[in-house]
Amino acid sequence: MTIERQNPPGLHTPPGYHHVTVTSASRTVYLAGQCPVTPDGTVVPGDVLAQTDQVATNTAAALEFAGATPSDVVRTVIYVVTEDRSVLSAVWTRLTSSPIASAFASASTLLGVAQLGFPGQLVELDVTAALA
Repeated sequence: MTIERQNPPGLHTPPGYHHVTVTSASRTVYLAGQCPVTPDGTVVPGDVLAQTDQVATNTAAALEFAGATPSDVVRTVIYVVTEDRSVLSAVWTRLTSSPIASAFASASTLLGVAQLGFPGQLVELDVTAALA
């Protein structure tokens, strides 16, 4: 199986991710939105970066369970409760320096949103991976 990550001519060069990801996968893994929730079911207290760390931990565990690694990820969507671009940037920087950093080399979208599902939740990560 191959995963090709490319930036087409005529489009800007994105910071760390690629516009197009193409795969010849025979198996696709779709994770539910990974939330900053601990094994006991509580949302991590604290700021968006503390919650981002828990999201990265949860995502790594879910990928491993599915037999995938962060390098197998072909699409991510990051949701952050904020209107502040510096907060969006801080979450992106935290994720791209986390143990799942290679997941963000593929097609990726980063969104500021009004609200997420759990009370007090500030970040959520949607992940798709491709396997041979």
